[in-house]
Amino acid sequence: MPAPFYSLISVQELAKLATPAWRIFDCRFNLADPPAGRQAYVAGHLPDACFLDLNEDLSGPLSGLNGRHPLPDPQLLADKLGSLGVGSDTQVVAYDDSGGMFAARLWWLLRWLGHDRVAVLNGGFQAWLAGGHPLATDCREPVATTFMPKPRSGMRVDANYVHSHLHSPSMLLIDARAPDRFRGENETLDPVGGHIPGAINRFFRDNLDANGCFKAAAQLQEEFGALIKGGDAHHVVHQCGSGVTACHNLLAMEVAGLSGARLYAGSWSEWCADPARPIATGQ
Repeated sequence: MPAPFYSLISVQELAKLATPAWRIFDCRFNLADPPAGRQAYVAGHLPDACFLDLNEDLSGPLSGLNGRHPLPDPQLLADKLGSLGVGSDTQVVAYDDSGGMFAARLWWLLRWLGHDRVAVLNGGFQAWLAGGHPLATDCREPVATTFMPKPRSGMRVDANYVHSHLHSPSMLLIDARAPDRFRGENETLDPVGGHIPGAINRFFRDNLDANGCFKAAAQLQEEFGALIKGGDAHHVVHQCGSGVTACHNLLAMEVAGLSGARLYAGSWSEWCADPARPIATGQ
């Protein structure tokens, strides 16, 4: 039995090692066209992969104040995963066609639920195709099982925590959005532009090389080490627009061996929904 994968898995490793007991999930999604991910899945996906939708499966109900992609109810997500064959010892592999930005959300959610045997396919759908591997248009019916969630409270913080630690050296807030949105320019997804005061910017796509794969662990360690200035990774809180691409930075830090950072899942879309919360613009 191969050793478990906890962060990334290569196309070569997946093609060689995957067994029927592994569960592969297609997480393709388009923020501007939500049905596009499922349509792409129907047109062709990795063999035996099942589809999980960012809005329907990997997020909870919207209240208007809790951001665009609030965390799902842990038990509901666990029930969904169990129905798709994920048990306590199942190796899960997540992929997308967006550099891992949506697959990393599932990676983080499973770890939040206490399940560590989860990895993102490095290079995603494109790397699978480039390797000459087959696609399927059907899916073998998974054998349902019971997935018992054990949520880890220490992996996330809420808006109150962020607000109360804005000027505290015990929190380093890292925003994963594109630099222009971080500055408050070209905002198309949220009603207010800007960023949380004190945050620094690390665009999630900077974690990838020219081929769309994650950079080497040593390079990510060097880059994130410079960001946190040798500080404790446990002081880092990641956020983005809605708690999705922040998970990409969390995964990159895990690859770099810098474990312990937390997620502010509500992120900018939740933060800016309350006009009483301060905002900043520019660098």
